[in-house]
Amino acid sequence: GADALHPGYGFLSENAGFAAKVEAAGLVWIGPPARVIAALGDKLAAKQLASAAGVPIIPSSEHAKDAKSIGFPLIVKAAAGGGGKGMHVVNDASELNEALGASRREAQSSFGDDRVFLERYLARSRHVEIQILGDQHGHLVHLGERDCSIQRRHQKLIEESPSPVVDDALRHAMGSAAIELARSVGYESAGTVEFL
Repeated sequence: GADALHPGYGFLSENAGFAAKVEAAGLVWIGPPARVIAALGDKLAAKQLASAAGVPIIPSSEHAKDAKSIGFPLIVKAAAGGGGKGMHVVNDASELNEALGASRREAQSSFGDDRVFLERYLARSRHVEIQILGDQHGHLVHLGERDCSIQRRHQKLIEESPSPVVDDALRHAMGSAAIELARSVGYESAGTVEFL
């Protein structure tokens, strides 16, 4: 007898197919529309959208031949997922093939999609997220940042807000970038834009 569904968090909340089925069943999906989940759930597509919206992105490529131009260390990531699945740090070219194979296997097993990409690895970075909210009328706001740098196996352990390393200028720049990305895809509901 429910007329709305909230998927919680994690993989189900990031599944565009599931969101589309809920919407097609005539229920209210409490979350981003399926089209937005599909656009931003694929990390390669999301990076392209972010770049087109003027959001700075870390150098990356889908092609192993570009590893040298990206620079080492780099990280191999699953294109279709998150949660630390399929992520492997590569310190030099001799480790690349093994990391690519492992990442592809984990991506296929976890997400049913073995696409991976290479990204410059920022070893001493901070992981800072901007929480955004959007309504069905195009209004968007951000709720400041939370620092998620304390992690284990690429999974957040502690979220600290406000971040102890973000000043007003950086907060404004990240918040503006997050809003621009959200606006470019017609974002609705609550979401997170992640920055390093």
